[in-house]
Amino acid sequence: MTPQQYVQDKAAGSGSSFYYAFLFLPPRKRAAITAFYAFCREVDDVVDEVQDAGVAAQKLQWWRLEVARSFAGQAQHPVMQALMPLTQDFGITEDHLQQVIQGCDMDLRQTRYLDFTGLQTYCHLVAGVVGEVAARIFGQTQAQTTAYAHTLGLAFQMTNIIRDVGEDALRGRIYLPVQELQQFEVKAADVLQRRDSPAFQALMRFQAERALGLYEQALAMLPAGDWRNQKPGLMMASIYRTLLHEIQAAQFPVLNQRVSLTPVRKLWLAWKMQALGRF
Repeated sequence: MTPQQYVQDKAAGSGSSFYYAFLFLPPRKRAAITAFYAFCREVDDVVDEVQDAGVAAQKLQWWRLEVARSFAGQAQHPVMQALMPLTQDFGITEDHLQQVIQGCDMDLRQTRYLDFTGLQTYCHLVAGVVGEVAARIFGQTQAQTTAYAHTLGLAFQMTNIIRDVGEDALRGRIYLPVQELQQFEVKAADVLQRRDSPAFQALMRFQAERALGLYEQALAMLPAGDWRNQKPGLMMASIYRTLLHEIQAAQFPVLNQRVSLTPVRKLWLAWKMQALGRF
């Protein structure tokens, strides 16, 4: 299997909404975003799939060294072998990749966040940096597009956090800020034991409204000159924002159910943005 086949299989096998946006890109951009996304999946899987935290930390350290080796011309892993020939063309730096690893490392070391400011630091590493790199690959020409990409990445991550409350609770994690749980009088024990309540529903309505506001902020930041090039990100925004609306409409069953969109619906939303330029 070639490195290119490896990253293609990794991206397609994830079932992620991101994959549907990649389909509409020209070959070289598609190769770059597929390889970068495969890298993100590799390091994220270390945290999600390795049960022993010590082993997971060792694996992340291996990835730190592999990134450093790769930028020194000695890539070993097929993901890095696929990505490295494309980094210079698209402005992907070693620091970008190391920040993604740092964000995954936070998942090993931290299961609670005191406030939204602290949570934003985590989201910057695991989503904002990813958005920044993706915007470069898609064809960023305006400096302001970086702020758009970071804000959109935060909106995506907050949508993920809302969707995955129950699954994260099974892993002993609560990403919802402690201060906000206290504000809405939701006990951490109830989240961990996946007990729904009117208070939890109110908390989730607050989370959803904030996330929807982030989508609006991001779209307002995107310069008109970059709208066409950034369509893949806008496709993802359409899919993720629709998912958030579905979770809202279902009254936040997220403690015990994973709400998702069908592949056909994701493809339709992506095509509608690509062909018609609308959500």
